Amino acid sequence: MGGRLPAVLLALWLVATLALGIAPYDRNDWLLENALVVLLLAVLLPSHRQRPLSNLACVALFAFLLLHEVGAHYTYSQVPWMQWWQALTGEAPAPGRNHFDRAVHFAYGLLLAPAVADWTALRTPLRGLSLRVVVVALLTAGSALYEMIEWAAAETFGGDLGMAYLGTQGDAWDAQKDMAIALAGSLLWAVLPRKLTRA
Repeated sequence: MGGRLPAVLLALWLVATLALGIAPYDRNDWLLENALVVLLLAVLLPSHRQRPLSNLACVALFAFLLLHEVGAHYTYSQVPWMQWWQALTGEAPAPGRNHFDRAVHFAYGLLLAPAVADWTALRTPLRGLSLRVVVVALLTAGSALYEMIEWAAAETFGGDLGMAYLGTQGDAWDAQKDMAIALAGSLLWAVLPRKLTRA
């Protein structure tokens, strides 16, 4: 399936996105959340034929995008993961902040790292430790850029849409915590054995 895997994953992701887009919690937030995904795919897809990502990178990217689509469907602060967890384990998580968005920020660092490593290795002479350092730096910069985009979108759209997209849930340090968690995800990738990362 090797050569067909990216196309299969893309098709599965499109089906999931369409299904989760049928009746999202907030249609405008769903559109905003998916705008960056469209931009990401517009960058990756044209170059994939000449410089393909590894199957590992494609699977990790697919997993991240699925998590993102779940967040986009419910808005990140409304994802009912606590109910899912209780149904699965019989144990209720401690009440409080909805941490689904934090899990996805961690996944951003961990699951996008293979694709960023592939993309960088195909275009630069970087390998080994130097490649890992650059991947962590790129993902950290990307996380900071995303937080600035969130802030700009919240300022631009304001009101309920701005707050739904921002998703701070009343935490004044939300952006900094999100960036730190994304950094933790990319650092975990960076210390994994080479056979698991191919970097």
